[in-house]
Amino acid sequence: MDLGVMIEGQEDLNWDLWRRIIRATEDLGFESLWRSDHFFSLSGPHSRDALETFLSFVLVAEESSRIRFGPLVSSMTFRHPSLLARMAAQIDQLSGGRFVLGMGAGWNVPEHEAFGLPFPPVRERMDRLEESVQVVQGLWRDGPATFAGTHYQLRDAECFPKPVQQPLPVLIGGSGEKRTLRIAAKYAAEWNGVGLDVAGYLHKRAILERHCAAVGRDPATIRHSQMAAFVIGRDAAAQRAHLGRLAEKLPAFRDRDPDALLGSLRERGWLVGTPDEIVEEIGRRAEAGLSRIMLQHHANDDFGSLELLASDVLPQVRRT
Repeated sequence: MDLGVMIEGQEDLNWDLWRRIIRATEDLGFESLWRSDHFFSLSGPHSRDALETFLSFVLVAEESSRIRFGPLVSSMTFRHPSLLARMAAQIDQLSGGRFVLGMGAGWNVPEHEAFGLPFPPVRERMDRLEESVQVVQGLWRDGPATFAGTHYQLRDAECFPKPVQQPLPVLIGGSGEKRTLRIAAKYAAEWNGVGLDVAGYLHKRAILERHCAAVGRDPATIRHSQMAAFVIGRDAAAQRAHLGRLAEKLPAFRDRDPDALLGSLRERGWLVGTPDEIVEEIGRRAEAGLSRIMLQHHANDDFGSLELLASDVLPQVRRT
């Protein structure tokens, strides 16, 4: 099992802190670094720092040498896919072939309203996502790209430089059974589900495999990953302390009974407990078919939790 770090980049992430997170992710031995794609805080005041996603990846490419990285996931309502293709290809070049392009349909209405971005109905957003994947993959291939979609069109478009990786992996995020999983079956190198326990994951996996059969795709060619938030501590007191640090970023956690909240988080698919308990749960998810977990690190300036994961969890899960 590969473990990555996932950062909510809109929750008071500044350039200094981002540099420290990049360095810690690489030095502590995590496999990858991921971040959200949002314009302002989703849980606190909009005055929190929110680094632009793709600009922040230029820094990852320059300040790391080993880790893979990418958005989890980039909203197709934020950028034209031809621009996205060019940015992804050049970041892949800059990093020596370590970029993963995570793509999703978009969901957060207030951001669109605040910045004057259209927010189409869900069916159109899914249509745009599917066309966007075809556009970026077409631009990465050799030769001019021509595409005649309902929402996007290309005519002999050239994208240089090309990505180092051929193909550059596309990750599709989400668990919608009718469209998202079908799009993943047709185009994705990796599918990422969020907020699923093992039973929920197995249910979605079966649906993905049916979509693969329908489009003639070997399901074994799609990597399965999951974003999972966590609360870790060597004992109950340490776990409650970590929960307190999370509450500084997540106001909804404040003034809640800690034990009841921890139980609720487990039910929502969080990894909660001692390092050994988290290792055991990761093992169950590995046995079910997941090969990468992105650890959603809400308390993004809490380096002690990352160090504990690196010392007590990473060495054990690498054997799963």
